[in-house]
Amino acid sequence: MNTEPMTQTPIAEEDQLRSDLYGFLSALLAAPPARHLLERSAKLSGDGSALGQAIGTLAKLARAATPGSVEREFNELFIGLGRGELLPYASYYMTGFLNEKPLALLRRDMTANGIVRAANVYEPEDNIASLMEMMAGLIDGRFGTPASLGVQRDFFNRHIAPWAGHFFSDLEGAKTSVFYVPVGAIGRAFMQIEQEAFRLTGAAGKE
Repeated sequence: MNTEPMTQTPIAEEDQLRSDLYGFLSALLAAPPARHLLERSAKLSGDGSALGQAIGTLAKLARAATPGSVEREFNELFIGLGRGELLPYASYYMTGFLNEKPLALLRRDMTANGIVRAANVYEPEDNIASLMEMMAGLIDGRFGTPASLGVQRDFFNRHIAPWAGHFFSDLEGAKTSVFYVPVGAIGRAFMQIEQEAFRLTGAAGKE
């Protein structure tokens, strides 16, 4: 996605934390994590919540991992010989096929929100890493101004909620997942938190 640095409007601390977590998931899922990302992951600490425990597990695994070992795992999960164990695309999860209606609807909403596909990106835009990046950008305003909660909720409900939780559960349970088991757990727990928060804000807006 086109995420060129730009002057951003300050946002609330909790929204910055949400944006950071979306961005972190995007970085882990876009490509095999380089050493600096593994080192960053190794310094994380969690709490007693499901999300916090998954973060703590990821930190432990990151301290023992090497870029080479995680790259092999990433390739087996997402690339493979012909295809990886998982196909991390909204169209596939929602229709059983790639490049279907969910991708067309996403492209329409990308245009409406000023999100432009980067020239050097060739994957369909509905892959999980790009969608996590888009949510981060909508929250922190890197595509323009920070999106309202209503816009965030609509984007999440259309393009992420119907399938991302299933994908993260599949990632958590994939036979080749080791480092990516807690990544799946983090994503699954975070999607549940976001879905419930958006449900509550939507209900409040109707009162």
